[in-house]
Amino acid sequence: MEMKQPMMTQEECKTEGGGHEEAQENGRLMADGVAEKGPKASPQSGQVSNGYPASSPQSPTEACTGSGGAPRTLVVQQTSLELPRETWSKKMDFLLSVVGYAVDLGNVWRFPYICYQNGGGAFLLPYLLMAVFGGVPLFYMELALGQFHRSGCISIWRQICPIFKGIGFAICIIALYIAFYYNTIMAWALYYLLSSFSSMLPWSTCGNAWNTANCTRYTFTDRNVSWSDHSISPAEEFYTRQVLQVHLSSGLHQLGAVSWQLALCLLFIFTVVYFSIWKGVKTSGKVVWVTATLPYVVLVLLLIRGATLPGAWRGVVYYLKPDWKKLLSTTVWIDAAAQIFFSLGPGFGVLLAYASYNPFHNNCYKTAAVCFPLTLFLLVPPPWSVPGLPTGPSLLFIIYAEAIANMPAATFFAIIFFLMIIMLGLDSTFAGLEGVITALLDEFPQVLAKRREWAVLGLVCICYLGALSTLTYGGAFVVKLFEEYATGPAVITVVFLEVIAVSWFYGTSRFCSDIQMMLGFSPSWFWRVCWMIICPCFLLFIIGSFLAFPPEVKLFHYLYPAWTTVLGYCIGVSSFICVPSYMVYHLLITPGPFKQRLLKSITPEVGAAGGPHRDIVTNAV
Repeated sequence: MEMKQPMMTQEECKTEGGGHEEAQENGRLMADGVAEKGPKASPQSGQVSNGYPASSPQSPTEACTGSGGAPRTLVVQQTSLELPRETWSKKMDFLLSVVGYAVDLGNVWRFPYICYQNGGGAFLLPYLLMAVFGGVPLFYMELALGQFHRSGCISIWRQICPIFKGIGFAICIIALYIAFYYNTIMAWALYYLLSSFSSMLPWSTCGNAWNTANCTRYTFTDRNVSWSDHSISPAEEFYTRQVLQVHLSSGLHQLGAVSWQLALCLLFIFTVVYFSIWKGVKTSGKVVWVTATLPYVVLVLLLIRGATLPGAWRGVVYYLKPDWKKLLSTTVWIDAAAQIFFSLGPGFGVLLAYASYNPFHNNCYKTAAVCFPLTLFLLVPPPWSVPGLPTGPSLLFIIYAEAIANMPAATFFAIIFFLMIIMLGLDSTFAGLEGVITALLDEFPQVLAKRREWAVLGLVCICYLGALSTLTYGGAFVVKLFEEYATGPAVITVVFLEVIAVSWFYGTSRFCSDIQMMLGFSPSWFWRVCWMIICPCFLLFIIGSFLAFPPEVKLFHYLYPAWTTVLGYCIGVSSFICVPSYMVYHLLITPGPFKQRLLKSITPEVGAAGGPHRDIVTNAV
């Protein structure tokens, strides 16, 4: 909504003295007041920072005197009545939020297994190469896009390449799928945390109601324990028979009833999530000071304590002993590419959303440079000499839990460890839901702008209801299905289309010019080559590996049947289908001949709502 400047009558043109001077002074004050809120203008470009030219219709005095007179210039700045966009209270709030999002449970449970399986210390070479040439450039690209265009993952495409707007809808659906199962893992961790408040950890002994005759206790000091093919550790039985109760389900075709204990734990988790993000980044930016920093403190304590255990060096050697022959295998490079992608997390709409709340001239380049080393810190190997090294939640809730049970002061270390797991999960949940909320608020501002609290409540309720299937006795099978099929292939394909749209349709030169306007310097040739060539090849390489080597999904003793593979691919396609569907829809609703419609569909819209500096609509001098 803009203020309209009426035409002056002949009598008004003849008015002299205080009335005109007062209007002139009011105009200057108005311009100064709005200019203080907006970004700085670029004196060299001939434009103000919102992209509009620094020229305007004539002032009232100019209209009266004509070009030959000596006008007294009235400075007028017209503004939109739109509310200004929220920003982070401090730069550190943004940095901690991004670090908390990038460092999640996958760093703790997936990397140790992948590293050991692919050559130990030798795996670090392809991992770092994939990070430098693939993961970090994508990370930087999304931060720059979000900060410049100041929009969520849906509306931002009107300013980049409108026909790819379906990418935003696909990202939101993927984020919902993640919320359906990711928070359930935190509910398991909360169950462990509550069970840790006892003098003897319940998963350290075999004399409990849920244990079977095959329960065999293992300790670091007792080397005379005899294991058979049927032996099960007390930590594994606590996890499978007490927490999950998976023995009461025969598979995905018979999930069983909902566990009321886990349902209450998940309700508590979502309550914490709601009151952390309901007011926006002003509140979540404060919460991350605890949730993003506590994991590093706890990890340092656990590493110090673990290093003093008998035989700790064996765990380190077992974990990092390099096997250089593994580097000749294509699988190692595929796993390195996939791991770095999921470690830094581009493509989930989170980096776009978080960066959109930054001041326009914030140096997001430094953020990208700082975040990657911090994510590497949580990849430090746990120096515990334990048998076996599985991946996924089993590593957290069986292997790590068993190692903690064998420590002195086990209760204390169990409490801080599972508190750390919850903190890691909460950061990622804050980020994922904030990405969806920001996208919806920017796309439907008239409906949701003043109803953020209700929008967040509705989203949280949807996520809780969608997670009920993961709280059943067979819920662990559902979690595994979502983890394998609902997110991985879909989000990688979406990011591949995203980098193609930005680099080749929007244009790398235009994108670099945006960054120069925003940061004061242009990206080097390294970033340009990565965005145009290396990153698309990097993502295409991962997509091809998924198609060439479909995973054989197995959990505990349950091998997923063939029909679950079809179901999994249907779940994955259900989000990605938004991209081609919206392309067809956009071409149909765009008027004109097909060639003109196609050209308009790949051309950024001028003055699209939600664009950069949308607080200022016009500037008149």
